[in-house]
Amino acid sequence: MNVITKNIPNSITCLNLLAGFASLIFGADPFAMHGSMAGWQWAVLFIGVAAVADFADGFMARLLGAYSELGKQLDSLSDNVSFGVAPAFLMFNIFRNYPGVPEWMAWVCLIIPVCGALRLARFNIDTRQSEEFIGLPIPANAIFWIGYAACVASSLGSSAAFGESSGIYIWSGMLTLPAVAVPIIIIEALLMVCNMRMFSLKFKTFGWKGNGRRWIILIASAVLLICFGLPAFSLIIILYLLLSIKN
Repeated sequence: MNVITKNIPNSITCLNLLAGFASLIFGADPFAMHGSMAGWQWAVLFIGVAAVADFADGFMARLLGAYSELGKQLDSLSDNVSFGVAPAFLMFNIFRNYPGVPEWMAWVCLIIPVCGALRLARFNIDTRQSEEFIGLPIPANAIFWIGYAACVASSLGSSAAFGESSGIYIWSGMLTLPAVAVPIIIIEALLMVCNMRMFSLKFKTFGWKGNGRRWIILIASAVLLICFGLPAFSLIIILYLLLSIKN
């Protein structure tokens, strides 16, 4: 294998990292407008780009047989930036700039990247997670906070760029209350380091048998996104957790 082919997956992983960094830039001022979208919208868009790159680097590594210990470590470092630090930084700044929210509440978000780093470190040395996950995967953590950020930030306007129009936004004010937000932040972070077994979305076959939960989550995701827009991402992760608990 030549050196260029060998480093294709690592190059894609670096795109993941760069997208995470771009999310941090825009997430620093979530309600400032940049063109037709607010900072928080650009931030979640780049987290989405990082998620696509995270999927693509693994796909290319399998396709090319270009696995390496360097790639494994680089992937974890990039994932913590894009799916741990970036969503935590976005929520930190949304809470700090949201009218009426006590500033101390924003600092609770610091637990998110810490638990994310612990989750990734454990994943790298845990041989039990080849077919399923133990603890919430860190990309799922980011997906949850994309939905949460969209629901909260939309109440201050600037949500038209993604077409959100659902009545789910009546909950946005409640989600900024310390009695609601703080437990959610802590629980969501601790889910990444808990010992709960959670199913993988990887299909080995496409029949219903053995894949029931995977098809349920995919179909439900499409319906929820059509009905609720970006905030549906939080609902999707909640559904994923409920299906894992049932198992």
